[in-house]
Amino acid sequence: MNFDEVIDRRHTNCMKWDSMQQFYGVSPDTGLAMWVADMDFRPPPAVTAALKAELEHGVHGYFGDESAYKTAISDWMQKRHQWAVDPEWIKTVHGLVAGTALCIQAFTQIGDGIILFTPVYHAFARTIKANQRQVLESPLKIDASGLYRMDLTSLAQQLTGKEKMVILCSPHNPGGRVWSVEELAELAEFCLKHDLLLVSDEIHHDLVFKGYKHTVMPLAAPQIRERLIMLTATTKTFNIAGGLTGNAIIENPELRNQFSQAMLAAGSSPNRFGVLVSTAAYAQGETWLEGLLDYLDGNRRLFDAGIEQIRGLRSMHLEATYLAWVNFAETGLSPQQVIDKVQKEAGIATSYGSTFGSGGETYLRFNLATPRSRIEQALERLKAVFN
Repeated sequence: MNFDEVIDRRHTNCMKWDSMQQFYGVSPDTGLAMWVADMDFRPPPAVTAALKAELEHGVHGYFGDESAYKTAISDWMQKRHQWAVDPEWIKTVHGLVAGTALCIQAFTQIGDGIILFTPVYHAFARTIKANQRQVLESPLKIDASGLYRMDLTSLAQQLTGKEKMVILCSPHNPGGRVWSVEELAELAEFCLKHDLLLVSDEIHHDLVFKGYKHTVMPLAAPQIRERLIMLTATTKTFNIAGGLTGNAIIENPELRNQFSQAMLAAGSSPNRFGVLVSTAAYAQGETWLEGLLDYLDGNRRLFDAGIEQIRGLRSMHLEATYLAWVNFAETGLSPQQVIDKVQKEAGIATSYGSTFGSGGETYLRFNLATPRSRIEQALERLKAVFN
């Protein structure tokens, strides 16, 4: 796979490039799109082959028989994460934002509190609020090594009694943290103590760099399995987000039945194309993924080294994901001044740190899953406007 190939995504109904002008005022002809969390790479060849086979067959009706798909998920989780998943535990959802919404609707009531460790993926808070639930932000602390840590002691003091659920991002977006087994076990004990359900969004769990080990929540803390909803997907791993297909994996049959009822109420059924490409990716995409991880690691190292040379900028060390979290606080500029420099002067569209909740105000998130030549261009532009 040639990850250095620059693929022109403009005029392909691509949100990342074709909506850049609308949302940021950055021209797709001269700007760099480093916001939406998808990759500028082609997926594994097996994904393209699955789509070609579907096109050649030519009839694209409702999808049925998920057995091969669910077996592929089970095989992948066993091989990559040492997690034995019964196919009966798997529910297919239209992506993990939709899966999160179904969890909120299935397991909480209007007015209930839902805990987020902020800053965190912005769609969580947006979905919670749209469902008329309350967000309780538990601000992450930055330790001496510059990495995020959960502060469960402070969180315990914030509880009002209305909280019913915790939504965890593991690995963490936007900080790139791979939570340790000890941290995950402590969170599980916290949930048990305070009668909270735990939703663990692990969409980035295949995108972990060498030297770090992601542990899926049911293995890190087996005691939480009866109160756990796992959200996983192929979409970030293999760059097939347009297939809008993810998995809610629920071991507890009572919770699984509640979730199924929420799916029934929403009229939810599988996306044919998403299931087909996900099955192919899990079955035949591992070699491609290993190449991707090596390439992303090179991009990460290049970007961090470049950011270090720019006065006032600090990039949080990435252990996982392809999303760099850059702090502009030491520039002495206001968040709006930083945004103006990055967008108007450097011509780069990024995700605003403020949208990720408390603690993100002085940050911007940069998507590094793009050909290395674009990383080099972004660094040159940032150096020009901040030095």
